[in-house]
Amino acid sequence: MAPPAMLHDVGLRALLLLSSAVAALSIGVNYGTLGNNLPPPAQVASFLQAKTTIDRIKIFDSNPDIIRAFAGTRISLTISTTNGDIPGLVSREGAAAWVASHVAPFVPATKIDLILVGNEILMSGDKNLIVNLVPAMHSLHNALVVAGFRQIRVSTPHFLGILEASEPPSSARFRYGWEKSVLIPMLNFHRATKSPFIVNPYPYFNYNPRTLNYAIFRKNGGILDKYTKIRYTNMLDAQLDAIYSAMKRIGYGDVQIMIGETGWPTQAEPGQAGVSADYAASYINGLISKVSSGRGTPLMPGRRFETYIFALFNENLKPGPIAERNWGLFRPDFSPVYNALGIMKGQIVRRPGGTRAGGGSWCVPKARVSTAVLQNNINYACSNGANCKAIQAGGSCFQPNNLQAHAAYAMNAYYQAQGRRPFTCNFAGSGFVTSRNPSN
Repeated sequence: MAPPAMLHDVGLRALLLLSSAVAALSIGVNYGTLGNNLPPPAQVASFLQAKTTIDRIKIFDSNPDIIRAFAGTRISLTISTTNGDIPGLVSREGAAAWVASHVAPFVPATKIDLILVGNEILMSGDKNLIVNLVPAMHSLHNALVVAGFRQIRVSTPHFLGILEASEPPSSARFRYGWEKSVLIPMLNFHRATKSPFIVNPYPYFNYNPRTLNYAIFRKNGGILDKYTKIRYTNMLDAQLDAIYSAMKRIGYGDVQIMIGETGWPTQAEPGQAGVSADYAASYINGLISKVSSGRGTPLMPGRRFETYIFALFNENLKPGPIAERNWGLFRPDFSPVYNALGIMKGQIVRRPGGTRAGGGSWCVPKARVSTAVLQNNINYACSNGANCKAIQAGGSCFQPNNLQAHAAYAMNAYYQAQGRRPFTCNFAGSGFVTSRNPSN
């Protein structure tokens, strides 16, 4: 093992290397409109264009005012048919009429990129909608091609209830009744048209006080898949790998997966654990770090996921529990509800593994931390958004190949990627934040 001075120098070199990795962020957001205090679409489009890095918006209808408002911007739109439109879209004439009314008047001025046929149709239980869903998707795709809009993709979102079993992730499978009649024909369509299979994974709806840290990308002991021996350290990875396993089981592991909705509310019923602006920031910043890292998941390494946060605004007219009205990144006056990593222009953003240029703070391991703890810290950081390529074999900071140097890199990479929030440097008490630049 190298002497302590050499370890210190390598750790500093690793930390200094991080300061050069600065990149722009690309993320989509769901734009819901169930509020009586929301700004008009033109103001929303102007705000997103001028003040944020958001470059994709998903809406739950085909509101012409919203579509028109984004004309001439850099922002692409995903629009939706209503559930009730589905039976009429099955016919060639019905699909052509829908395209003529909801797409043709706006393209190319507005960048419509994707059309969703309904929303979570399998959950509706409506047999007429379910049986017509895939035929409507085919018909709409064909109508777009005929009209000259071949670049616009067609899909439909699903809730995770399409899985018969999801734990452990490697054993997941689709519900039998939907697998043969709906999902196999749908996945055939996605493969043929190179469109994504869309799921709405929400760790929020599956956590309990014991699994809260696991759900929001905070330090935790993880959950072991007994078949693959993979230890999952965040719930989103497990949910995505469950979908992948179900797809692969029936021969469609190559079809791309898109995250259509995911988020965390900032308010809920009195006394509910795990809901606040701070918890929401933990989840959203962990999500952004995760999907922008390009690391994929344990079963899908290196795969990127087109991702849409839920939601753009708090919506005061949504029915149901308090949480339903408090998912927004922004209030109606455009003020942020919490600090989401890299969403606002002017924020200094880094890829996971990078750091802000200039002054700030750094996360370093404490003295006399055991090798087992250091290894655990590396495993956690590198699987939850930190870009650890530099400490892999052949990387610029691989040598000397020891835990002290690698942990110094990984822990700070994770801390920087998570927005330098002090608790993200805790590492079960083995890390600490310093305001002194260790490269000086």
